[in-house]
Amino acid sequence: MSEWFETLNGIRNRVWDTMAQGVADADHPARYPNFATTSADGWPEVRTVVLRAIDADATLRIFTDLYSHKTASLREVPRAALHVWDADLALQIRMQAEIAILTGDTVSADWETVPDHSRQSYGTQPAPGRPIADSLDYTKVPDRATFAVLRCRIVTIDAVHLGHNHRRACYSRDDEWAGQWLSP
Repeated sequence: MSEWFETLNGIRNRVWDTMAQGVADADHPARYPNFATTSADGWPEVRTVVLRAIDADATLRIFTDLYSHKTASLREVPRAALHVWDADLALQIRMQAEIAILTGDTVSADWETVPDHSRQSYGTQPAPGRPIADSLDYTKVPDRATFAVLRCRIVTIDAVHLGHNHRRACYSRDDEWAGQWLSP
């Protein structure tokens, strides 16, 4: 029997299992992927986000404040890249995604899953990233109207296993995730 990293199907399945573990386990490295966007003036912006859900159709969900800089960037360029490093597996996962910003009634069920103490993150005044006079010159009052969900429709995956022999594979939604080996 082969190891998971020796076949295209094995790597693809491990990528999705890893992402699912990130949703289920708050201590898993896939729980906190790096999330990259492009600012309105063309600069790359990377931040850590919390992975909240993974759907069967290769779509991830991330919660955010509607007035954050990332949502402004995504309104201009509705694409993002995600990056996960799982040291235990020696696996790097890079994903490209098309992003939809969901708000209002469409995110009611998601809002209900947010614990009371975490709701403080949605409704910061002034809005996230705005200048303030002092480091603590802001207030946090939960405001459901500022809660948004980023629906990340994954379109490509680039996975690298850094074992004794490095292996790299790419996958595309366009070819139904069949996979292709790449030189690492």
